[in-house]
Amino acid sequence: MRIVLFSLVLLAGGCVIQAPREAIEPAPMREEAAPPPPVVSVYEEPPLSEPAPIAVGWAPPPMLVEVPPPTPFPYAVWVGGYWVWQGNWVWAHGHWMAPPRAQYVWVHPYYEHRGDAVIFINGHWSAPDVAFVPPAPGLVLVVEPAAAGVMPGPRAMGPEGCFVPAPPGSRRGIIVPAPMGTAPAVVTSAPPVVAVGMRVTNNITNIRNTNTTNVTNVTNVTNVTIVAPPAATANGRGFSSSVPAAPHLAAARPAVVQARAPEPVSKRPVAPYVSAHAAPVADAHLRPVVARESQPVHAGSAGSAQPEHRAQREERASPKAAAAGTPVARTPGAKTAAAKTAAAKTPAATTAAAKTAPAKTAPAHPDNGKAHKPDAKQDAHPEARP
Repeated sequence: MRIVLFSLVLLAGGCVIQAPREAIEPAPMREEAAPPPPVVSVYEEPPLSEPAPIAVGWAPPPMLVEVPPPTPFPYAVWVGGYWVWQGNWVWAHGHWMAPPRAQYVWVHPYYEHRGDAVIFINGHWSAPDVAFVPPAPGLVLVVEPAAAGVMPGPRAMGPEGCFVPAPPGSRRGIIVPAPMGTAPAVVTSAPPVVAVGMRVTNNITNIRNTNTTNVTNVTNVTNVTIVAPPAATANGRGFSSSVPAAPHLAAARPAVVQARAPEPVSKRPVAPYVSAHAAPVADAHLRPVVARESQPVHAGSAGSAQPEHRAQREERASPKAAAAGTPVARTPGAKTAAAKTAAAKTPAATTAAAKTAPAKTAPAHPDNGKAHKPDAKQDAHPEARP
């Protein structure tokens, strides 16, 4: 009864008793990864020799799916189908191509994780009996600048050394260690990875040919093995598979994630990237122009001007022309140069010229050079003269 009366008093007073509410915390906001930038696909003209290595500040994106068409001719080579550097990582569109010269072979691109950068050597053609030279361990390279408007991607995540990009659909920045010379397309059919752990190993087949003259050892790499632990894959299951080492065969295998490579906007091939820090190559046909302060020179010296050389040539040619009876036209500059040259002659040269001039300019004798007898006698007895 007392409780009822107390409740009536509280209601009359306008007081309401409410049960305490449980505090509801908002659900944590899940950070969504930024969408990858749009892929740029280009036709790139492969170089005919090993290009110089460059350093890039972030890892190439995961591989894309690009199924090669049928081989157009027996000796065609599948070129492209991987990431190249053009101020940003762009997709080099795959296509069939004939070797540019006889016995030339194709060399796959080279990716190396070194420190905080990626060392990259583009795929290229190589002459026969020319071995690929990887970058020296002590080589120091300056990171290439990104093109205007390009946002840098994540740095390479994985052990240092040679690698290939991750399979299609993988987390950006993850790299897959692989032996040198591995085609990037071998991981096309592998499952995507979200952590470091996938690796590629070679299946080496040694063939020993022995005959009476020589012994030949042939090393063939026809397949590679891709292994990943459960913690590395996106589906949480371990992976181990053997895939063809040839890029056109590996790229033709069905992919787990269909991340298709776009078609290039232009069919016109682009030139390979040239390092922004590379020293300019001097052309053998061009000579550098060095600006120097003008200095006074003397006629006939090594640094004299061209008109003085021409005047000297005219002066040397004038006695011959005069002897032949040919008039010589001289310019005022030639006259001045001739006057300077005449003034610069030594006394010995003047005496020699004086002795030579009468012999050249003496008039012809009427007796064909025979002297008169009286004159000869006078010349023989000069003292008989009064």
